[in-house]
Amino acid sequence: MAVRACGLIIYRRLQPAPSSKVSDSIEYLLLQTSYGSHHWTPPKGHVDPGEDDLQTAFRETQEEAGLQASQLTLIEGYRKELHYPVHGKPKTVVYWLAEMKDCNTEIKLSEEHQAFQWLKLEDACKFAEYEDMQAMLKEVHQFLCSRE
Repeated sequence: MAVRACGLIIYRRLQPAPSSKVSDSIEYLLLQTSYGSHHWTPPKGHVDPGEDDLQTAFRETQEEAGLQASQLTLIEGYRKELHYPVHGKPKTVVYWLAEMKDCNTEIKLSEEHQAFQWLKLEDACKFAEYEDMQAMLKEVHQFLCSRE
């Protein structure tokens, strides 16, 4: 059976300079794992028994980044499933999109991660090594910009 995990793509909007485009003020939160190849990823984790996918996404975000559900606004209309093998077994990761209510809220990492960054789209894609993750970040950015 496929391993199932869920997470949130978290973004914040900075005060844009008067001359800048709205899309330039969006930054994405990526966490660097403290294990394996130290890859960068949005907060995510495995579904616990009795939990639904969205509960998992919020629980993992709280555990890994110290962010409560009340500090985030879930964005309607975006949900993405990624499918890829991990150690030869199929894995499904479901992501939702959430905006920080206060862009200055402190991130508190768990021992699972050693660093975090708020990154504009181009840098977020450089940090996220996997093509499907890069494609998802670009898709999210298009989705957000199309809602303006």
